[in-house]
Amino acid sequence: MAVWDDAAKVLKDKAGAEMPVAGIVLGSGLGTLAEDVVDPITIPFSDLPGFPVSTVSGHAGSIMIGTLRGARVALLAGRSHYYERGDASAMAVPVRTLASLGIEVLALSNAAGSTQRHMGPGSLMALNDHINFRGQDPLIGYPDDSRFIDMSNAYDPDLRAKLHSVAQAQGTKLNEGVYAWFSGPSFETPAEIRAITMLGADAVGMSTVPETILARHAGMRVAAVSVITNLAAGMQAEALSHDQTKRESAKAAERFKNLFAGFAEALA
Repeated sequence: MAVWDDAAKVLKDKAGAEMPVAGIVLGSGLGTLAEDVVDPITIPFSDLPGFPVSTVSGHAGSIMIGTLRGARVALLAGRSHYYERGDASAMAVPVRTLASLGIEVLALSNAAGSTQRHMGPGSLMALNDHINFRGQDPLIGYPDDSRFIDMSNAYDPDLRAKLHSVAQAQGTKLNEGVYAWFSGPSFETPAEIRAITMLGADAVGMSTVPETILARHAGMRVAAVSVITNLAAGMQAEALSHDQTKRESAKAAERFKNLFAGFAEALA
């Protein structure tokens, strides 16, 4: 039995066998969505075999299973990033654990910098594609030909349409664009931002892409939303910092919470 099957068994033993409609990964400063979960069962990552423990402030490092707007969900409050250990597959066990539970939809969130002035701090952006600027892939070393996965529709068009429908009903503007993954932990330089903008990126960040690849490999459908916390390097006077990321993501938390809660409700 694989380690993710062991982790899935622990979750079933603690939270019951009822399958959640979606797994949700919460990005930096976006953990307040967990406050809206009813009758939650919370398990620290440290209690689950193979789960990484995040070293980043703003990431609680636990999985919560409960009800969100009438929909049973599995929330991952925090993630492990490539920059913490230099491992693109750091989230392999959590993602495959969700798949082992039978979950077919993975909803990802992140805090990101915008390369578009019209999409400033506080904006929400649904991902329609990504650029793996880091070049690392979590499937490197995977032992069989299943590693050659098609990424043409990495972000499921039907799920993205559902996000837009929910946002429209809530009166929330939901932008759409391409997300570029940089390894971090240092922020990008202005020259890197000019380059990635010419390549077609609308937002930049340090997560999400590895989980998307892992989820697609596991047969899951993916939806993802960036909460814009700043204009990218060279586009604003304030120096970039993780404190700014957490501060600005908190300002958009209510709209983000409503969007993801409505999305879970629509899936149910």
